[in-house]
Amino acid sequence: MTTSDYDLLIIGGGLVGASLACALSGRNLRIGLVEAAPLTVSQHPSYDDRTLALAQGTRRIFQTLGLWDALAATATPICWIHISERGGPGFARLDSGEEGVDALGYVVEARIIGAALLAKLPTLPDVELLCPARLETVTVEPEAALATIRFSDERTVELRARLLVAADGAHSPVREQLGIAALRWDYGQQAVIANVTPTLPHDNVAYERFTTDGPVAFLPMSENRCAVVCTVNEAETPAVMGLDDAGFLALLSERFGDRLGPLLRVGRRQAYPLFLLKSREHARARVAIVGNAAHTLHPIAGQGFNLGMRDVAALAEVITDARQAGEDIGDPRALNRYADWRRWDQRQTIAFTDALNRLFANPLPPVRAARNLGLLAFDLLPPAKHWFARQAMGLEGRLPKLARGLTL
Repeated sequence: MTTSDYDLLIIGGGLVGASLACALSGRNLRIGLVEAAPLTVSQHPSYDDRTLALAQGTRRIFQTLGLWDALAATATPICWIHISERGGPGFARLDSGEEGVDALGYVVEARIIGAALLAKLPTLPDVELLCPARLETVTVEPEAALATIRFSDERTVELRARLLVAADGAHSPVREQLGIAALRWDYGQQAVIANVTPTLPHDNVAYERFTTDGPVAFLPMSENRCAVVCTVNEAETPAVMGLDDAGFLALLSERFGDRLGPLLRVGRRQAYPLFLLKSREHARARVAIVGNAAHTLHPIAGQGFNLGMRDVAALAEVITDARQAGEDIGDPRALNRYADWRRWDQRQTIAFTDALNRLFANPLPPVRAARNLGLLAFDLLPPAKHWFARQAMGLEGRLPKLARGLTL
């Protein structure tokens, strides 16, 4: 078995792990990026047809990393957000003009982001792509983290790193092998996603519509398409996925209403189970955890990927500062700065998305009436709307340099 040494070893080459490698390139580090799937857009599971709502903070991160130009051509701006509940008079509306920004966010397909990252990674001389290779074992010693990986040709290699980053998803093998506990709550729901074409123009409005059957979101896309995220009960998922196109469009129309007129066409559907996951630790000696490995959220407010990108920006800044100060980047004192920094944002975002889902799932008439009054009051309170908009844009709290558009 051969052994290779790295300063930084990233386990997981999805959107978050690849972004971290790009963020730390040029910092006088030898970086290894381990990924089980081939790093091609057509074969990597993270680079699929899903659409992501990128917050303003995330756009700034990609822009600072030199990736935004590759995304901007197909990114659809969200200029307004419309929030309502089926069967109730209450609604709220957020306006990018009132927030002094060109857009509240942008809708981009995951495969487009993946293609931009895959085009950049091979150009980084200090990043070694170790893929396709599966993690077999990971252990931590006082001076290094050790990982054994197996390539597709059955070669086995032991890797040593001063810092190992787990960016390997909600079912993180790194987290599990190191015995890092995680809280998990299954919502008993699945998100059915698809692209649809309505009759009326979407006018760059993102809709969040709450129903007793679960929330449904319509996000604006190019060519007057909308990316739809329709939450259904787990038991109903097979029936919903079994509907023909006309039946599925009828279901969407019944839940969403007629704001965009009749729905004309629908693309391929996919379904994902929904659960809340939160790692009990986000850093320990020689190990840091980012993205879905640290937290997996309900998609109700579209915050999961943006939260993970703020992890990337904060960790990259902490590592860069530690390197410049001559510190060991895997030392707990440095990594605790990352964990402490991210704790407030993670807790607040997780609590917000979970509470929103539970609140609007409650069918009791008094609760429903209070929700609608709350929406009406919220729409009439500019300070509350401003805070909510800043939170949704990823511009609230202590922001990393990358999320402010500053280089490290």
